[in-house]
Amino acid sequence: MFDITLSSEMPTAAEMFINGQWVERGQTNALEVENPSNENVIATIPDGNAEDARKALTSAKKAQAAWAAMPSAERGSLVASLADQVAAQRPHLARLVTLEQGKPLSHALQEIDAGITFLRYAVENARRIEGDIVTSDNRSEEIHIRRHPYGVVVGLTAWNYPFALAARKLGPALVAGNTFVLLSHEATPLSGLALAQLSDKAGFPAGVFNVVTGRGRVVGEALVRSPLSDLVTMTGSTRAGREIYKSGAEDIKVIRLELGGKAPFLVMEDADIDSAVSAAVAARYTNCGQICTCNERMYLHRSIADEFLEKFIAASEALKIGDPLGNVDLGPKVSRVERDKVADVVAQSISSGADILLKGGILEDGPFAKGHWLAPTVLEATRNDNPAVREEIFGPVATAVRVDDFDMAVAYANDTSFGLSAYLFTRDYKRLAEAPYRLKFGELYLNRSNGEAVQGFHTGWGLSGLGGEDGRYGFDGYLRKQTAYLNWG
Repeated sequence: MFDITLSSEMPTAAEMFINGQWVERGQTNALEVENPSNENVIATIPDGNAEDARKALTSAKKAQAAWAAMPSAERGSLVASLADQVAAQRPHLARLVTLEQGKPLSHALQEIDAGITFLRYAVENARRIEGDIVTSDNRSEEIHIRRHPYGVVVGLTAWNYPFALAARKLGPALVAGNTFVLLSHEATPLSGLALAQLSDKAGFPAGVFNVVTGRGRVVGEALVRSPLSDLVTMTGSTRAGREIYKSGAEDIKVIRLELGGKAPFLVMEDADIDSAVSAAVAARYTNCGQICTCNERMYLHRSIADEFLEKFIAASEALKIGDPLGNVDLGPKVSRVERDKVADVVAQSISSGADILLKGGILEDGPFAKGHWLAPTVLEATRNDNPAVREEIFGPVATAVRVDDFDMAVAYANDTSFGLSAYLFTRDYKRLAEAPYRLKFGELYLNRSNGEAVQGFHTGWGLSGLGGEDGRYGFDGYLRKQTAYLNWG
């Protein structure tokens, strides 16, 4: 059984959770799970294969009919019990997230709290599965529209919020009557395994929740392509989203994708500069910039650009970087590969004409000799086609572009294939009222930093995804509709 406490950093051998049982690795190869702050191996997991995917899906398919037949309030009660188990293990789970992902412990505690909120909100929907009776064109007839679960849901989660993203999908899927197979990202699989352990303690029937481990290109593809899976919900990169979309095409699989972003951060001449700077810092550097809604490109009105950048750079320099189990603002990037991707984009951007306002970059000396460390970098570009302005960076790199007016800022903001989130700081009510019509993004933050509410709807446009999460619209995404024409004439 997996030990969620991980009381030491001695490697722990994890197993998969299939049909209510911990399945031993057997002849399956192993993958190492690394602590990104010191590169120590903290666990090994099975490097799963297509057969592991098939077993998990078969288990979920077998359990689904009985689970769907259970009153939704009873399903909700079990999910509530899971939330209680998570709350009881909050400190251990947060430490686990920090060890495998690298975010500061204070942020990891917030992630566990978010996971609890996702689960509890899903429970609230247990008595809100509704239908409609619509009048017919025919005599002695009614049209009934009902909601039903899809069946077996496959969840593919990213490494930036390994616990919260799993809970965000699991809660509504289960309350709606689906069963679930989770593939946690191979870099951060321990949170998903811990969630499985707690679901077992909460009393879930065997097969309702299964967790497999391994690489997305192997296990993930098998889960998506299998005729046993009915709906696939994925949070991750746009590249991975395209591959999943293609893999599900043959069976016309129902796909929900929450993908990358390149959020513009507009600051106009009438903005509260201190408030905008504070929000820009939080929206850029939280979780080492590894959030899809992060402030990725700042469009600053020329009249306030100098003041804004002076304060933003000072705040960036003041951030404390170090051991994420301590009292710090920034931990490491999740892996060496991800760290180097960020450094490469910065180098390309400078070669393409961006100016360095704060050098930052890779840290490798002293306490940073081990781990994947990046200090905040601030660039200024004069062109909207600079790599730092075009490509999702997903790291502690902020890029500023000066604009002449609101129209120019909006035009630059919309000049992207992404459409997840956008920010606007202004005191002009007309601009605030126009923003939802002019900014082509699924999520807007107007005079505030990022951080969506569970009762909202987190959705991306364009290359940022399909479908969405949270609120009644997100919950409804786990239910399909059936129309029945009832004639008694």
